[in-house]
Amino acid sequence: MRIRLLAAVAVLGPGLMVMLADTDAGSVVTAAQSGATWGYRLLLVEALLVPVLYVVMELVARLAIATGKGFTELIREHFGGRWAAVAAGALAVSVLGALVTEFAGLAGVGELFGVPRAVTVPLAAVLLLALVLSGGYRRVEIVGIALGSLELVFVVAAVQARPSVHAVAGGFVSAQPLGKNGYVALVAANVGAVVMPWMIFYQQSALVQGRRRSLRAVRLDVALGAVTTQVVMAAVLVAAAATLHGSGSLHTVGDLAAALAPALGGTASRVVLALGVGGAALLACIVVSLAAAWSVAEALGRPRSLDTKIRRAPLFYGLYTAVVAGGAALVLVSGSLVRLAIRVEIFNALLLPLVLVFLALLAFRALPRPYALRRRHRLALAAAAGPLVVIALLWAGIALGL
Repeated sequence: MRIRLLAAVAVLGPGLMVMLADTDAGSVVTAAQSGATWGYRLLLVEALLVPVLYVVMELVARLAIATGKGFTELIREHFGGRWAAVAAGALAVSVLGALVTEFAGLAGVGELFGVPRAVTVPLAAVLLLALVLSGGYRRVEIVGIALGSLELVFVVAAVQARPSVHAVAGGFVSAQPLGKNGYVALVAANVGAVVMPWMIFYQQSALVQGRRRSLRAVRLDVALGAVTTQVVMAAVLVAAAATLHGSGSLHTVGDLAAALAPALGGTASRVVLALGVGGAALLACIVVSLAAAWSVAEALGRPRSLDTKIRRAPLFYGLYTAVVAGGAALVLVSGSLVRLAIRVEIFNALLLPLVLVFLALLAFRALPRPYALRRRHRLALAAAAGPLVVIALLWAGIALGL
């Protein structure tokens, strides 16, 4: 029994970690807004996103194991240095913006307990730098998964909210009001947030760093991550639907805590959000910062291993430090975090089609015969990536008011 448990734990890795990072502060607010505005109707969307996540991220894992190279490194090898630079540069901008969202979420958690942003944000940045600069890939991965597991507190919150089982079940079969712009916007927001561009860069590089070679084991890791992240999203939606339906818009962690307080209690609501949002935001900071550092180092062909000392990979560690410090600084000096976060989401939506196109092209160019996509895999990829591209562009259009 003990051997089986250790084997199961050994499988856990980049798939679970990057999926938990996907359920970040912005995703929590999006899921809560979905439940508060439309009740349980968007539960069907959350369920349908599980296979979409799996298909896309399984292909990323397949590329990593078959080639032993990161995503940007493969772009450079097959499409040239200019395209690799474009991909790495776009990702770096996206990551810096994503960090603003995460640090803003951490600032909101601190403010729930009366801790000012000027204390919370620098402290979080120092912890993030200490974790990665001290080296050791597997240790970073274990700490990251532990932080992400705090998100499961939202499942407890959903149960404590005592939702009607009949109403929850009805959410999967009720008519979808696709003719209403507000509903379509939230569908686009939920779908657009399910596969972030930085997830693809991070998972492929992390699998190479961790030297995992069993596709079967990695598929299990990806599947577990896809299910877990959507369970968390569904739990937030259910908790919000049971307690907040019809209460209006939510924009911050503080808004959500205040709205949940009557059902969960003032202290309990703050603790739930502190654990769930805090853990998710810290994990997302680790993942997006490493994704940027790995990507740029890959584009330049420079050393980039977490198991390498700082003096042997100064560019990689320097990039990580600069990205974390830059994100923290932007939060401390920005006057409108909401506006900045919206611009980040628009940029991510515009970047995703480019990343998915590269992913599909690499699937045909870089995969050797044993790993090549069969017909059913190609159909599944088209069914998953096609709607993602369309909805990402739709989301960007809605956000831009087009």
